[in-house]
Amino acid sequence: MSTIANTPTPPYYAVIFTSLRTEGDNGYGAIATRMIKLAVQQPDFLGMESAREELGITVSYWSDIESIKNWKANIEHQQAQISGKEHWYSAFKVRISKVERDYGI
Repeated sequence: MSTIANTPTPPYYAVIFTSLRTEGDNGYGAIATRMIKLAVQQPDFLGMESAREELGITVSYWSDIESIKNWKANIEHQQAQISGKEHWYSAFKVRISKVERDYGI
């Protein structure tokens, strides 16, 4: 993903997913693409930014905490989470933050 998300005026929430991948694709690419398409369809999803070198960082933006809980509880997303733990990530961390201010050009 090579665009900056067009988020609304704060406040809103950010889910920051930081990860280290295991070797090989092992089906990761197809599921990652599916998760992006699925996230975009979720109520109160505001956008996403992602970058990967050795360390991957994906930030998704949401209107409220309830929307984040609903995304985490999505059955297809839960299956991807299990596969991530078992096959795709040697380490990961999820952080949830409230965005109170943003600015840029």
